[in-house]
Amino acid sequence: MSNISTAQFKSKGAPLRRPTQEEAEEAVRTLIAWAGDDPNREGLKDTPRRVVEAFREYFRGYELDPVAMLREPTFEEVGGYDDLVMLRDIRVESHCEHHIAPFIGVAHVAYLPNGKVAGLSKLARVVEACSKRLQTQETLSAEIADAIDKALDPRGVAVMIEAEHQCMTMRGVHQPGVAAVTTRFLGAFSTDSALRDRFLMLANGSRRR
Repeated sequence: MSNISTAQFKSKGAPLRRPTQEEAEEAVRTLIAWAGDDPNREGLKDTPRRVVEAFREYFRGYELDPVAMLREPTFEEVGGYDDLVMLRDIRVESHCEHHIAPFIGVAHVAYLPNGKVAGLSKLARVVEACSKRLQTQETLSAEIADAIDKALDPRGVAVMIEAEHQCMTMRGVHQPGVAAVTTRFLGAFSTDSALRDRFLMLANGSRRR
């Protein structure tokens, strides 16, 4: 696997210089020392490299374009189908931007086609691409819905995420098992309460007992 380049990249539209892998590893060594341990001892000597490689995996969403994922290919031969298309229980693995602590759960995603549909696996890939970034759960819900809306121009989009946040489980209030629930409704889902209720019923009905 190649090293992280020093090229410019964009975060929320602003160009930033991406540090080298060596600079990132040195930052990890500093944090280990700050925590009170010796970054040069045998068990920790290779930890900075492993942490940087893990960060590359955790945050690979910065290198992915969820809108492009959905746009190619799309299918227009749908036999006139214009009802709900929904995926439930898509795995969500993300990190809170406040503490860089994981939040893990599921997303339920639906849209109303407007003459074309995307491959079902593309919806799951969009959730994954948006998840692999630093953000709040509220932002993640909005970004998934906005990507689907922009790529497919559907008549409506609905997103619901249920996730447990380690910043609440392992620190702070120490409340394991508490799920945060966020929703985002666009188009018909924001104006038609019956349609919105149908989505929520299907989403809640997917809970594993």
